[in-house]
Amino acid sequence: MEKSSRAAMFTKVPAITGFFWIIKLLTTAMGEALSDFSVHVNERDAVIIAAFVLAGSLVLQFRAKRYVAWVYWLVVAMISVFGTMAADIVHHAGVSLTVSTSAFAAILAVLFFAWHKAEGTLSIHSIFTVRREAFYWATVFASFALGTAAGDLTANTFHLGNLISGYFFAVLFVLPVIGYRFFRLNDIMAFWISYIMTRPLGASFADWVSKPGSHGGLNAGTGAVSAVLVVLIVMLVAYLSVSHKDIDQKPR
Repeated sequence: MEKSSRAAMFTKVPAITGFFWIIKLLTTAMGEALSDFSVHVNERDAVIIAAFVLAGSLVLQFRAKRYVAWVYWLVVAMISVFGTMAADIVHHAGVSLTVSTSAFAAILAVLFFAWHKAEGTLSIHSIFTVRREAFYWATVFASFALGTAAGDLTANTFHLGNLISGYFFAVLFVLPVIGYRFFRLNDIMAFWISYIMTRPLGASFADWVSKPGSHGGLNAGTGAVSAVLVVLIVMLVAYLSVSHKDIDQKPR
């Protein structure tokens, strides 16, 4: 078997399809809504529980020999929840959104540099070693924290509100796709830019739907929004677990 075929067989991440982006956006929205709902019930316990579930899901992910849909998306969902909490805790500690956004961006840049320096690539199609997977999940976590801070920055500090912030990040999400298709933007760079934008994009619309009218929202409530999004995510992941439409059979 060729090396590229073996790598494709044992990759630990899904193929980048429409399903990938839909579930990714749903998890970012769910993480925002569920985090807000949980911390208002009991912040300390919510953070502890989220940390333990995230740690357990990461153990399952690293022990898996190849990509398993429900395990992978459980990790993403829990990073979304805990990453939101982490970014909010930093802000509540008195760190301004401008500073925290800049700090998370710097951390993400350092992770990208270290990952590329160590492995020579940032392609997610090459996630089939423990070290590459560690870089991948650290980068994903940093991107969630950055996205949370950036979304709050535009909505609150820049006074754009959640809806306008959502439109703003939607444009930033689509631009790399246009750059890749029509202007020869590097596919790895295009992927990561869009990936980072999914966090503030999903979170902004989740806040817009869940927040009360006094905050410019539709007042659906964080609990109801969380429940609906969890159900949608579970349904889609269950479908992929059966259909395997998220597994790339092509050697790279």
